Amino acid sequence: MKELLIKWIVNSTALLVVANVVTGVVLDNWVTVFVAALVLGFLNAFLRPVLIFLTLPVNVLSLGLFTLFINAFLFYLAAHLVRGFHVTDYWQAFLAAFLFSIVSFLLNMLLKGGK
Repeated sequence: MKELLIKWIVNSTALLVVANVVTGVVLDNWVTVFVAALVLGFLNAFLRPVLIFLTLPVNVLSLGLFTLFINAFLFYLAAHLVRGFHVTDYWQAFLAAFLFSIVSFLLNMLLKGGK
């Protein structure tokens, strides 16, 4: 349970970084940040594996680069599902998802380095 809470906080922090760096991403308030991070976590946990499986031939042919487009789609979908979380267009979602992945990876590595 503690690990899930830490992952949620890391994803919320990464989402705040993305909202401050990418101009096309807007979060209305703190509650929206936490809800959007939770929705992104659920989408990545449940929908992402299904999409990766369904697009496996394209993913293999693109050497895994198509996964970036799946991540952008999930980021854009989360923005449509959460009130107060706005992404202007798909390419802003692409950039935001890429940055979100990098920031959350770095934060997770920083936290694991402390153990």
